[in-house]
Amino acid sequence: MADILRFRDDEPVDHAQVTVDAFLEQSNAAAVRIEPGDDARELIPHLDRLRLIEVNFPAFGDGRGYSAARVLREAGYEGEMRAVGDVLVDQIAYMKRCGFDAFDPDQQFNADDVETALSRWPEVYQSAADDRTPIWTLRHGG
Repeated sequence: MADILRFRDDEPVDHAQVTVDAFLEQSNAAAVRIEPGDDARELIPHLDRLRLIEVNFPAFGDGRGYSAARVLREAGYEGEMRAVGDVLVDQIAYMKRCGFDAFDPDQQFNADDVETALSRWPEVYQSAADDRTPIWTLRHGG
């Protein structure tokens, strides 16, 4: 677990070994892994029991995991949301906006690259799953 980049203070969960389908059949796991094509909304009734949701990115260009994270965060999920697989450092700022707070990439990130990626855009233009205030709200006091 040393390669996992986390933006949380709680104790990490090792890994999710249960798929969404298996979780829904057994319903006693504390961690689940979402694969592309899984419907993340099926987990909404069970969010209070989950400590970790891993979202697999088998290819960096597959954006379905962004939607899964945002749907679950907006539904109230507060546990660890971990992006795994073909995750690029250039994506982590956008992934954080969608609700990811941990990353387990296929290729380990360089710490300086992470800092650069997260500080590149000091302002945002739209609301998202994170708590950043859009710049238009700051400018217009609304």
